[in-house]
Amino acid sequence: MKILVIDIGGTNVKLLASGQRTPIKVPSGPRLTPRQMVNEVLEATEGWKFDAVSIGYPGPVARNKPMKEPVNLGEGWTRFNFQRAFDCPVRMINDAAMQALGSYAGRTMLFLGLGTGLGNTLVMNGVVVPLELAHLPYSNGKTYEEFIGEAGLKRLGKRKWRRHVHKIVELLAEATNADYTVIGGGNVRFLDTLPANTRRGNNANAFRGGFRLWEDTETRGTRKR
Repeated sequence: MKILVIDIGGTNVKLLASGQRTPIKVPSGPRLTPRQMVNEVLEATEGWKFDAVSIGYPGPVARNKPMKEPVNLGEGWTRFNFQRAFDCPVRMINDAAMQALGSYAGRTMLFLGLGTGLGNTLVMNGVVVPLELAHLPYSNGKTYEEFIGEAGLKRLGKRKWRRHVHKIVELLAEATNADYTVIGGGNVRFLDTLPANTRRGNNANAFRGGFRLWEDTETRGTRKR
């Protein structure tokens, strides 16, 4: 089975398919609608063949659909029919959960994604357990995300931001009883050292997670465009 993996971010939508070696990007941004996303993806992947699509969505997902509109994109995501738009089976998962699934190496793993926001999920014995910790209160009326997301990095500067990352990672690892933590997302590159019992993730693991979503499914014919 050939899979197209779509990782939706606040700045870019990243794409990779089975048999392709190099991911490609199309711009996203605060006005991106799901229809625009689909059109841009289909244009960018013209000539690619895939049987199914995995989508990493920047928000909560339940029953294979977005439960809330994204904070950093346009509107219309909760009502959109992605399977009809792509004309093939679609599996959708929270974007942090998709990268977590690709990063997983057994036991109980906490994944934290340092990007525009704060992605977070838990994987226990191979089962993804979505979390919504980013908007819980942390300090001075601000949330975890407001301290170690993109806005926190810009407001605090790298030195203070790193201190809060270490503290929050330790707090959340203890709260979730994780055996180890993986820190991913684009801003992990600004960490010169990592908290104890933590390893550095890689954005490419989001694609691995997208492929893993279909590991239990047999090929049922190739969709050609």
